[in-house]
Amino acid sequence: PKVFDGVEDDTEDQDETVCNREEDGSINNNRRKTVSPAAGEHPLQYNYTLWYSRRTPSRPANTQSYEQNIRQIGTVASVEQFWKFYSHLVRPGDLTGHSDFHLFKEGIKPMWEDEANKNGGKWIIRLRKGLASRFWENIILAMLGEQFMVGEEICGVVVSIRFQEDILSIWNKTASDQVTTSRIRDTLRRVLNLPPNTIMEYKTHNDSLKDNSSFRNTKITL
Repeated sequence: PKVFDGVEDDTEDQDETVCNREEDGSINNNRRKTVSPAAGEHPLQYNYTLWYSRRTPSRPANTQSYEQNIRQIGTVASVEQFWKFYSHLVRPGDLTGHSDFHLFKEGIKPMWEDEANKNGGKWIIRLRKGLASRFWENIILAMLGEQFMVGEEICGVVVSIRFQEDILSIWNKTASDQVTTSRIRDTLRRVLNLPPNTIMEYKTHNDSLKDNSSFRNTKITL
């Protein structure tokens, strides 16, 4: 499947290649370099990197196979760069199979073991089919706009496309900080306009490592 206008899922040399769209509409594969706002652009508080992963559910998941299946698509440093990038991106609702988009602060890998993530966790919202694209955009804009007001606690957000449902999650650094996790939960309810009876579940990355699953033992559906 194409996730970014002409970039195939099996692109080689995935680890260090950033796919940038030139003014003429072509894709230019550059070795990774520092991304910064252009003159006159509105800088984001942090640079963010988008990752894409896809795997065959029948294959056993482990850290090594996960690293092989995840690839970096690009990094943005300004509001203008984000919208230019996002406009060429396939919407989550149009992805098929077992696919994930991850938008994380630059320098943080979307892996439980990453130094920034290992003591953290994530809020999980399970969605019925048809909601993922709108909710994904809303949660991204809330994160880029620093609406969560929890300092540097936010690591990134993930949308996970599955066969019978889609799952939205937001990762933070410190699972034991209940004031922070509660504020993230309350902000999520507001920015996603969730019904009052929506049940959200928090899962630590330590628990994910123990059962080798992001969402196993969670069962809440919106």
